[in-house]
Amino acid sequence: MNSSVRISRPPYPVRDRLVRWGVEANERLTGSTALVLLVLLALEGVTVVSVHSLLTLHVFVGMLLIPPVLVKVSSTTWRFARYYLGSPEYRHKGPPPMALRVSGPFVVALTVVLFGTGVLLLFGPGAWRGRLLQLHQVSFFIWFALMAVHVLGHLGDLLRLSTKDWARRTRGLVPGSRVRRLAITLSLVAGLVLALLTVSRVGPWVHGA
Repeated sequence: MNSSVRISRPPYPVRDRLVRWGVEANERLTGSTALVLLVLLALEGVTVVSVHSLLTLHVFVGMLLIPPVLVKVSSTTWRFARYYLGSPEYRHKGPPPMALRVSGPFVVALTVVLFGTGVLLLFGPGAWRGRLLQLHQVSFFIWFALMAVHVLGHLGDLLRLSTKDWARRTRGLVPGSRVRRLAITLSLVAGLVLALLTVSRVGPWVHGA
């Protein structure tokens, strides 16, 4: 047999398929959710400028954000766990830049504090409101600074991945796009229901009830 004859191989080895189907599926979910959050957070940011006059909208958007935030935290935590538990496809992909790895846990922790204090301000005892409001405000400023760094660090991934599950020509390249779209859609529906059920609490809170 002529040793110079080359044996053709599949264009995508098993390892590459694992990376594309596992890691990229997670990246697509993270990117799509991040885009939704970016739009909603921009709207929430507008309410912060005049939060007293826009408190109802502030609360509505804040509650609407909670389910998509949970989806985003879940997808990023999954990547974090899979990488540090030694999953081959996530190891092959490699970690995020060091600055993002360091800031990521703080962003998640501050997100929990920010949204948690917001919910407690609506449903917690009136005696807690002064301290909760202070913690809510302080956590927002720290969270905003870290989030700005986080968003800028992931901006390239956001632009590259956020619409791939929604565009007809790219959504079928990685299996599970329908499930990922459904997860994001359901999170928005759940957020809308949560916001509608909660917004009535704004009036009593303003009047100290």
